[in-house]
Amino acid sequence: MDFGGWEMPLQYAGTLAEHADVRNTAGVFDVSHLGRFSLVGPGAHGCVSRLLCNDIDRIAPGRAQYTMLLTEAGGVVDDIIVWWLSPEEFVVLPNGVNHDTVVALFREAAGDDAAVTDLRADTALIAVQGPEAPALVESVLGVTPGRFRTVEAAWNGSPVTAAGTGYTGERGAEIMVGADGAADLFSAVVAGGASPCGLGARDTLRLEMGFLLWGQDLDATTTPLEAGQEWVIGWEHDFVGKKALEAEQATGSNKILIGFGFEDRRVARHGYPMRCGQASGTVASGNFSPTLGIGIGMGYVSPDPGDATTVSVEVRGEWRDARRATPPFVGR
Repeated sequence: MDFGGWEMPLQYAGTLAEHADVRNTAGVFDVSHLGRFSLVGPGAHGCVSRLLCNDIDRIAPGRAQYTMLLTEAGGVVDDIIVWWLSPEEFVVLPNGVNHDTVVALFREAAGDDAAVTDLRADTALIAVQGPEAPALVESVLGVTPGRFRTVEAAWNGSPVTAAGTGYTGERGAEIMVGADGAADLFSAVVAGGASPCGLGARDTLRLEMGFLLWGQDLDATTTPLEAGQEWVIGWEHDFVGKKALEAEQATGSNKILIGFGFEDRRVARHGYPMRCGQASGTVASGNFSPTLGIGIGMGYVSPDPGDATTVSVEVRGEWRDARRATPPFVGR
C-alpha cells in the first residue's frame, strides 16, 4: 500500500499472527520510510539542544533519546528519535512524512557550525523487535544495543549503526545499514527466526503501548502537554516553543488526550465523535488489540473530564460506551 509516498507491506502472514510473533518471539520490519540524517560538527550539540524540547544533556554519547520539534506556539512539528553517537555526531530520525521539513529546519539552525547530511537515499532502516530480538541481533551482527543505547558494527564488511529503540514496546533494535546490504541483512534476520511484519502489526503494537502517531495523535496544533507528554520536556534548557508551554502550564491545557477500551471487538476510527463526562471531542487513534481481544483507542476531549470513568464513542451512527483507560493498554 502507499504510505506517505512509499510502497509498504501491510501484512505478510497476517496482522494478528505478526503481532503475536513480536509480542512472543521476534519480528522484523522494514522501516526505511522513516527519515534520517546526520548532524556533525562543533555546532551539532547546540543545534539539537536549541531545536528539540527534550534536554539532550539528560543523556550522553552512545545513547538515544525520544524528543519533539515544536513551533513557537508549542505545537508538535514532529516527534523524533535522536542517536547521539559521539560528542559532535548525531543521527536524527524524524517521521518519514516530515523528513524534508525537519532537515530544512536543522540546516537553517546549524548554519556553518554543523553539516547536515541526508542519509535516507543511501541507507535502509530495519527494526527487529520482540523478546528474542536482542539475542537474534547479536547472532547476526555480533553485538546488540541496550535499551536506548547505540552501537556500531559491520555487516558483510560495511558499517552499520544500531540503537535499542523501536515502536512496539518490546526489546530490540533499529538498524541503519547501507542500501546495498539491506536485503541480505533482512533475509539473515528472517533466517535467524524473526517473522517479517508489515504496517498493520506495527500500528496495533504501538497503539497497545499508547505510543503516539504523528498526523493522528500529534500535529502542529497539539502541544506535548495536551498529549500527556510532559515527561519529554526538558524545562531546564531553552528550546523553540518553551515560552508557549510555560504559559500553557500556568493556565491549563485546552484539551487532553484520554484512552478508552470497549468490552468487545468494536473498533473506533480516527475522527469518530467521543464524550467523557461533560467533555467532548474526537478519536485520534483506534484499533483492535490482539493482546486484549477488544477495541482500544485514544482521543482528545475538552474540557478536562476530571474523574469521569466512562467514554462514549459514536461508532457507525450509534453511541457505544467504553471504559476510560490510561495507556499503555498492555503491561510491559
